[in-house]
Amino acid sequence: MYPSTALATVLIDEWVRCGVRDVVLSPGSRSAPLAYAALAASRAGRLRLHVRVDERTAGFLALGLATVSRRPAIVITTSGTAVANLHPAVLEASHACVPLIVMSADRPAELRGTGANQTTVQPGIFAHALRFFHDQPPAEGRPGEVASWRSTVCRAMSAAVGRAGEAGPVHLNVALRDPLAPDLADSETWPFDLQGRADGTPWVTWPPTPSGPEDDAAGGGGLRGEPLGDTLVGGAPAKTLMVLGDLPDPAMAAQALGVARTHGWPVIAEPFGVHPGGAALPHGPLLLADETFVEAHRPERVLVVGRHTLHRSIAALTRHADTVVEQVSAAAQWSDPSHVVSKVYTWREFTSSQVHPEVVDTVWAARWHDAAATVARRVDTQVPADGVAGVHVARAILDELTREDTLVLGSSNTPRDLNLADPEARERPAIVGNRGLSGI
Repeated sequence: MYPSTALATVLIDEWVRCGVRDVVLSPGSRSAPLAYAALAASRAGRLRLHVRVDERTAGFLALGLATVSRRPAIVITTSGTAVANLHPAVLEASHACVPLIVMSADRPAELRGTGANQTTVQPGIFAHALRFFHDQPPAEGRPGEVASWRSTVCRAMSAAVGRAGEAGPVHLNVALRDPLAPDLADSETWPFDLQGRADGTPWVTWPPTPSGPEDDAAGGGGLRGEPLGDTLVGGAPAKTLMVLGDLPDPAMAAQALGVARTHGWPVIAEPFGVHPGGAALPHGPLLLADETFVEAHRPERVLVVGRHTLHRSIAALTRHADTVVEQVSAAAQWSDPSHVVSKVYTWREFTSSQVHPEVVDTVWAARWHDAAATVARRVDTQVPADGVAGVHVARAILDELTREDTLVLGSSNTPRDLNLADPEARERPAIVGNRGLSGI
């Protein structure tokens, strides 16, 4: 299978998993991989394929299908002026809040700006009319690509149906390299598995929008989430570890830790927010550095709350193949740089979840707490009272502050030093930092 065929096959498959049922194709040579993939899905009965030679007509047909069904519809075009001809339909979709999906084929980056035929600047061509845009690079055959393709489709679908605001058009601009036709002799071997979730669901599932319809007609599996409590009752992994990262409001950290305490989940926390004393595992990131312990007591589920930005050990934990990773999103988009999240919960679902202690593995949780306490004792004995290292400075500052204070952290090592200095054994000040871009 050629790289462009692999990319197109995965994209179309994930759109179908997310609930797309109608694809309008305006044919062209550069979009051939997308056309072949859509045709294969149509022949398998997974979607309806409509072919229109004129791009403007194709755009308005997709718009009409999405308007009537309220289910996102895709229009596929080749590169160049073909994309520009979709602009009227995109503008209409934007103002009418219709979930229209544009998939445009494009030349790879090395051909842009070179005078190559049928090549223009397609990124940004629809300007501010979009709810989401992604400039998809060509397939390269490297690890992690397939997960990133599927995750991107889910983000686009989430934006199209209005999870973060109003529904509207999204644009996935797909760069495709030759060869563009399928490898009929099957002489090329793609090095990685192209399959999605084994149960046929989208790569990421998320809750329905507050104002959206509750039935499946709005967009399929990717548009339907489950309340956190129902997920626990339904047999979610008993060995759940919470990772608490940065949140928009410092008070949300205390709420999150309260939920964890209710369910009996151990917590690895970054230092930001308002933390009740003793609510998180002391020196949790250091505990994760003990590979022997983690392997012996690996969580079945990691529930990431907010956005973790500090420690590579946390990222490594979420990337393990046998770990289910779920995200509690307090922002318009969920945080998932490794493309491993399988389900997204809203903050309201998370904080209103019911108590189900019968599913918690208390013995497993106790081992995490015991191990963290051992790490804390070692840190206390190895960090002398004097010295000038960052950890010593951070501990000295914390000793002088109360819960009535607010501590503002810079970027780089400062928050990491604080995370190692604070044993989480007492009330402490509200701690904040600019973690949006970690700007220095």
